[in-house]
This record gives sequence, C-alpha cells and structure tokens, in this order.
Amino acid sequence: MTKLSPRHLRHTAGYTLFEIMLVLGIIAVLVGSAIYLLVGNIDVARQSRVDADFQAISTQLRTYEMQNMRMPTSAQGLEALVQRPSAEPAPRRWIQLMERVPLDPWGEPYLYRNPGKLNPRGFDLVSKGPDRQEGGGDDITNQSSTE
Repeated sequence: MTKLSPRHLRHTAGYTLFEIMLVLGIIAVLVGSAIYLLVGNIDVARQSRVDADFQAISTQLRTYEMQNMRMPTSAQGLEALVQRPSAEPAPRRWIQLMERVPLDPWGEPYLYRNPGKLNPRGFDLVSKGPDRQEGGGDDITNQSSTE
C-alpha cells in the first residue's frame, strides 16, 4: 500500500474554481431553458383560469336568475352575486351566491353586460386580456352564453 504525501492530498482534496464555475454555468443554462419552455404554459394557464371563472360566474348568474326570475342588470353588475343590489329592479329572493367576484388573471375585474353586445339574447362576460384595455384584440369573451 502506498502512502500519499500531505502535499499530494492537498491538491486532490477540493474543487477548482474552474470546476465550480462550469457546474454553475450548466445549471444556469438548464434553468434558463426551463423558464423559456414554461413561458407558453403561463398563457395557457391564464386562458384556462378565465374559462373556469366564466363557468363559475355563469353558473351563479343562472342561479340568481332562477331565484329572482331575471338576471342582474348591467348597472347592478356582478356585485349582485355578492351583496344585495340597491338599484332597481330589486331582487325578490336574494341570497349571497359568491364570497367575492373574482378578478381576471391580469388583476382586472370582469366586465358584465346584460343584455350583451356580443350575445343580445344573453349576457356578456369579458376579460380585457393582457393589455388591460377593453376592445383590444386580446379580449376574452364568453361565447357559450347565448343559450
């Protein structure tokens, strides 16, 4: 068995600065690639969230309609699902249907119109989208509420 001198042990006991920097560089490239690949998924997640919010709000609007024989007016808005509307027409049998009205994924309130511009025989729900401006090409609307 050969004995190693203390001088030889000192050179093999750690990592060099080059090795550490190489590992950090590889990790940075992997993290950067993962972030680049996930950016598209964030947009899909936001669209899915808007769709789920539209479904939940539509369900509660239909429940409101069954309770009160009419949908809330545009003036009453979606807040009619959270607190009793003071504007006419007053609901006959109001109950709180939501804790709070959700905001869209960009932090803006959903727009509610009854009767709708897009759905004249129904109601419109609109998310202003990433630009937070109504009427931009990125608005997201409910298309299934014309029933």
